[in-house]
Amino acid sequence: MTIKFEIIDKDIAARIGKITCGHKTITTPALLPVINPHIPLITPAEMQQMGIEALITNAYIISKSSEYRELAQKDGLHKMLDFDGVIMTDSGSFQLSVYGEVEISNAETLSFQQSIKSDIIVPLDIPTHPDTEREVTEKELNITMERLREAQMIVDHENHTLAAPVQGGVYTDLRERVAHTVSKMGFAFCPIGAVVPLMEAYRYRELVDVVMAAKRGLSPSICVHLFGAGHPVMFALAAAMGCDLFDSAAYALYAKEGRYMTTHGSHKIDELKYLPCACEVCRTHTAVELREDPKRDQLLARHNLLVTLAELDRIRQAILDGTLWELVDERCRSHPQLLNGYRQLLSYAPELAKSDRRTKRRFFYRGAESTKRTEVLQYHTMVEHLSLGKTVLITLENRPPHQEYDTILYFKPPFGPYIPYLAETFPIGQSEIPEWDEDMVRSGCRGIVSLVNTHPNSKITVLSRERWRSIIMEMVATCKGDVSYEFV
Repeated sequence: MTIKFEIIDKDIAARIGKITCGHKTITTPALLPVINPHIPLITPAEMQQMGIEALITNAYIISKSSEYRELAQKDGLHKMLDFDGVIMTDSGSFQLSVYGEVEISNAETLSFQQSIKSDIIVPLDIPTHPDTEREVTEKELNITMERLREAQMIVDHENHTLAAPVQGGVYTDLRERVAHTVSKMGFAFCPIGAVVPLMEAYRYRELVDVVMAAKRGLSPSICVHLFGAGHPVMFALAAAMGCDLFDSAAYALYAKEGRYMTTHGSHKIDELKYLPCACEVCRTHTAVELREDPKRDQLLARHNLLVTLAELDRIRQAILDGTLWELVDERCRSHPQLLNGYRQLLSYAPELAKSDRRTKRRFFYRGAESTKRTEVLQYHTMVEHLSLGKTVLITLENRPPHQEYDTILYFKPPFGPYIPYLAETFPIGQSEIPEWDEDMVRSGCRGIVSLVNTHPNSKITVLSRERWRSIIMEMVATCKGDVSYEFV
């Protein structure tokens, strides 16, 4: 039962997709809430009523449970949990990462996961901690790959989907190599593992490097699962990198600690006077009532999950509209380390631009980071293909030229020169920018450089106000063609 992944819409590397697993479907991006049958703050049946299409539970915990082991094997997970959506099971790797060992072998957990009728099965991979030295990381990675090959021989592929975890610590070459290998092995579902310590320590710059390395090696047709990502504040960033599924117990763990999730961080419920949310929990309780309610944990868990689901819908709409960069920008300014992650993702913009869509609903300029977005890079590539006459004027001023030119181009930062008939097209016509600043003008001048360097037979003049003299002279100095400038 290998899953089928149909990509419906895209923005940056994010995908709205439809995962088909037998007769069940999941719309991506999606969250798989972690279910511990021993601590059900929200039951799977309630989750299904909330729109949850898939969840993940821990096969190792169930296998060691006197209460649930025989029941799961007798009735299957779906009946035991009262959930008829997609169920994914973890092998025990989480316990391995926490305790260093588990009382189960790879073959045993694979057989057990099949016996309880899990839809998506995970082998007992080794979740190497990010701070592990390379030699140990490579050794553990080899064990993971041996277990994955063993799993291919054990799993009944007609009735289960086998997940292929992409490990390799913080070593991007290892992540990329493994991703390339599992792609060649024919896997359709690949979780990126052992990244929770990076997220817990707010090491988002490294998280971006790890995920982008894995994505580089994975086939675009593979559904990508980011293990342990459960806070809505970072979903937009993860989706922009091409992660389709997330899983976490954060909604419940935070609730038990009295923590109230929002899309820009979390708050202790004891410190809140007002509830800044319109979910059913927050509209029927005051902050005082919520923290004093005997069912506080259940109510907080429900709120946390509703906030998470709303953010996923917000991301899906942003993908449809082509405005995901703006949502990423907004979310990542909620914490300095998230902003570091955002800036690191922008360093991959040349890579992302190759697959990003060419037209979008709008472009909002939000500061220096906006000059590095894929839309700007794509435009600078596009201007290289413009047809120009022998004499060309690029004017930064809205005034008629004092002499005749074969071609007249206008200028809009952060993109650069444009022919008048492009004025109503994306991104020139659908961009909103504030008063020009140095960052956006410098970015627009890169568009001039691209134009000049690819049109050696044109004599190009740049007309600008004196204010931008130093930037224009700095950029023009890097040009290889015939270009001059005038200032007014």
